[in-house]
Amino acid sequence: MNDRYEAGAAGHGADPYELVGYDEYGRPVYRQVQARQQTYDPYAQQPPPAYDYGAGQQQHYGQGHDHDAYGAGAGQQQTGPQDPYGGPSRAAAHTARQAPEQTPHIPQQAGPADRDEAPAEPREDYRTEQFAFVEEPDGDSEDVIDWLKFTENRTERREEARRRARSRIVALAVVLALVAVGGFGYLWYAGKLPGLSSDGSEEGTATAAGAQKRDVIVVHLHDTKGGGTSTALLVDNTTTEEGATVLLPNALALTGDDGTTTTLAESVDDDGPDATREALDSVLGTDIEGTWRLDTPYLQNLVDLVGTVDVDTDTDVPDPQAEKKGQAPLVKQGEDQSLSGKAAVAYATYRASGEAQNAQLERFGQVMQAVLRKMSSDPQAATTTIETLAQILDPPLTDKDLGSFLAGLSDHAKGGDYATDLLPVRADGTLSAQAGADVVKKVLGGTAKSPDKDAAVSVSVQNATGVEDRTEKARVVLLNGGFTFLEGGTAGARATSKVVYADAGDKADAAEVARTLGLPETSVTRGSSPAGADVSVVLGQDYEPSSD
Repeated sequence: MNDRYEAGAAGHGADPYELVGYDEYGRPVYRQVQARQQTYDPYAQQPPPAYDYGAGQQQHYGQGHDHDAYGAGAGQQQTGPQDPYGGPSRAAAHTARQAPEQTPHIPQQAGPADRDEAPAEPREDYRTEQFAFVEEPDGDSEDVIDWLKFTENRTERREEARRRARSRIVALAVVLALVAVGGFGYLWYAGKLPGLSSDGSEEGTATAAGAQKRDVIVVHLHDTKGGGTSTALLVDNTTTEEGATVLLPNALALTGDDGTTTTLAESVDDDGPDATREALDSVLGTDIEGTWRLDTPYLQNLVDLVGTVDVDTDTDVPDPQAEKKGQAPLVKQGEDQSLSGKAAVAYATYRASGEAQNAQLERFGQVMQAVLRKMSSDPQAATTTIETLAQILDPPLTDKDLGSFLAGLSDHAKGGDYATDLLPVRADGTLSAQAGADVVKKVLGGTAKSPDKDAAVSVSVQNATGVEDRTEKARVVLLNGGFTFLEGGTAGARATSKVVYADAGDKADAAEVARTLGLPETSVTRGSSPAGADVSVVLGQDYEPSSD
């Protein structure tokens, strides 16, 4: 009996423990080494417990003193197996001595549990993956967040769109207000507001025309082969953004340097560009900024530089270099005739036998407008064209000034805002009062400038006596008196004469004109005078020439 206990204790003590590692707190972890011939199955059925033959009580061998069956059942602490005859056996004593070596303490290491035992209550040992929903939101959470972001962004976009719409409305209102104010100011400045001016009001029309800004250059075409000159004014109206060519007949009467009456052609040949420019300013009320002398070879080169020009020709022009008569004309009559430089010069200077000079002048105007249509509207490119001509311009006009000026006119000509007008002049060189006013006032600015104190006073005479020769007799008297005579045409017969001056400074001159013509001082009155005239005279039936 005792041998069995000792064998069991020895067998239990022969199972060694070995170190397998350390737990998270640094304490050693052990495991029991199984016997080589026996494999321990923690889930296999355990062998039946041994019974004491004397007492018949169940005891577990190989267990530590903390798990004694009797101690657990009876509430008493047992130190080992009891001898059935009342005393401790040798096996129990041996077991008590070997217990500290056989059952070392294994921290946090639980032995295999029996299948029949109830599972131990689990510790509340929570792991990180149990809280994965905090760090890794599921798909539903992502959808909610995306929806909230979408809703917020759409709301912000709507608010931004409303702000932009309000800003556009405010900006549009400001622009419309500025346009309205600017349009009103322009109409007021140009004298086009209803009630402030009218087409039938001569004074209102002159004010509107005079308020406009114009740049004017005079061009003299010199025919180096056939002789003679042709003159035109190039006008750039920067207010109305329109251009014009005003053709000036050679018979236009001007006041020479010595105060005598001369013609435009004589002034160009004898007085020079400066004196001619000043004389034109005096008669037409212009402010000419420069003179462009254009000899026919330069006109030919200019046309060739811009390419051929298209002109509606009014006659055939023979070739000046043709050796035989009957050869094909250099320029054919017809619409949209393409003219080279040589043909353009021949057409611009052509004057048929017995033809008035105005016909040739109008052909020159056609060529000039056609050239402007072909020139570049870019100031730099137009300046390059002028520089290529290698002309020597009359000061103060420069290549850059002329190029920029012609570029502006080219822009008007290409846009259809360009016109060519012939200044109507009578056979004696004087301006027609009504016809001259249409061109002078509307195109050139409206009023003539006062002449220098040393210049002769210009007097326009209109015959209302009913006698045709009264005009010529008044002309002789005025010229002899040192005045410049301008014919004002005829009018319906009236009983009394009148002498009219426009500026207060011309009152004394008007009184002197009345005395020269033998008219009473009561005939002098202030009013409006025709363009180019300082004093205007209407001869009534009370006028009696001194030669009668």
